[in-house]
Amino acid sequence: MNAYFIAGTDTGVGKTLVTAAIAAALSGSGRSVGVMKPCESGCAEVAGELEPRDAIFLRAMSGCGDPLDSVCPYRLRAALAPGVAAPLEGRVIDPGRIQELFSDCRRRHDIVLAEGAGGLLVPVTGSLLTIDLVRLLAAPLIIVGRLSLGAINHMLLTLREAERAGVEIAGFILNQTSPGHGLAEQTNPGVIGRFTALPLLGIMPYVPEHQRASRAALADIARQHLAAALFA
Repeated sequence: MNAYFIAGTDTGVGKTLVTAAIAAALSGSGRSVGVMKPCESGCAEVAGELEPRDAIFLRAMSGCGDPLDSVCPYRLRAALAPGVAAPLEGRVIDPGRIQELFSDCRRRHDIVLAEGAGGLLVPVTGSLLTIDLVRLLAAPLIIVGRLSLGAINHMLLTLREAERAGVEIAGFILNQTSPGHGLAEQTNPGVIGRFTALPLLGIMPYVPEHQRASRAALADIARQHLAAALFA
């Protein structure tokens, strides 16, 4: 399999960090890694251009040299769902263009990681949800959820919706977004595992800010804590 679509159970669950870590580990093993963040909202204006910080971070951690316009074709100012922000800003998101860029990326690279915006039911356009985009791109889905109180419900709801939609699911990853580690963090993985047959692909530990800019550090963390199958 030379592509994955990485989505979250919600916004702010750390899927960009997880995607970057997987990309860094794959790149570090000699693979040519392509990355995409088809739509990025909440972009700040820098030198007259909207700057997609997540897409820039993914490109840096993957070692991908693709043009930023190919990595992130739709950049939006408002921190809203793409399908909400785009019409407010007079933009039209074309799923066909995303599909074409994704296919081109797959032809150029050994493996491609595409990161979605928020959860599976976030609107990409006025009539297309993220889960529909996953189906259009035909890439196996990896779900990233926050390792904290609430993770059980969020993850099981997301996994069941993905199964209902009939997309291929590679598995799920739990990401520790804060340094605290209480009973919820200890018990979440086992409880979720009792209610789904889908594989847990690993638990990302909390990554301090000073380590997040280090490609080598992220690659090491991914190899230590995520399933070896992701890097085969």
